[in-house]
Amino acid sequence: MLTLNNLKKSYDQTSILNGISLSIETGEIVSILGPSGSGKTTLLNCILGITEIDSGSVVFNGQDVTGVSMEERGFNIVFQDYALFPNLNAYENITYGLKNKPGISTQQEVNELIELLGLSQHLDKHIDQLSGGQKQRIAIARSLAMNPDVMLFDEPTSALDPEMVGEVLELMKELAKSGMTMVVVTHEMGFAREVATRVLFIDDGKIQEQNAPKEFFENPQNPRLKEFLSKVL
Repeated sequence: MLTLNNLKKSYDQTSILNGISLSIETGEIVSILGPSGSGKTTLLNCILGITEIDSGSVVFNGQDVTGVSMEERGFNIVFQDYALFPNLNAYENITYGLKNKPGISTQQEVNELIELLGLSQHLDKHIDQLSGGQKQRIAIARSLAMNPDVMLFDEPTSALDPEMVGEVLELMKELAKSGMTMVVVTHEMGFAREVATRVLFIDDGKIQEQNAPKEFFENPQNPRLKEFLSKVL
């Protein structure tokens, strides 16, 4: 279980997170919705350990990991802009993190990931030879190769052409079926509705509403959420 206790974060005296508390069960898929600037990406970065929180705590399986380094938390993230190394080919990007942690995934497990993600024919290609969907699959493979306990996704389809969005969402659905714990910041209402076990709406650095997808979309209670959904649905 991942537990966030009253997380607060400010930049230049501007409050970004205003007391976020949340518990995520193992195997749960949580989608986070909200307008730009609401604190969604900052929240992911605080969970991951990229960003230090001002106050509060991050607890994973009963252990306080607030002061633990990103590398030791057991989480990984897929960014919206892929964050791949252009000087490396696809395979080198996938296995890059294993250089420092060579025993975390076996060669067989890496090969199975490559097969699962349909990347076998692209391993020798450089990044500029790949489509957006292929790049995002490589970014996902790189994260999964590190065998994370929790996968974070920050708008994983926002940099993709419309025809590639479905490709990546189908892949994420397959990951969800495997029982992986996932926290997904997304603007894709279909993914939140069809795949998530719970959907959160964040605005003004606070969780304004959370619920199972059906209730969240069909019977919203918070006025800000109602306004948001009226614009995106």
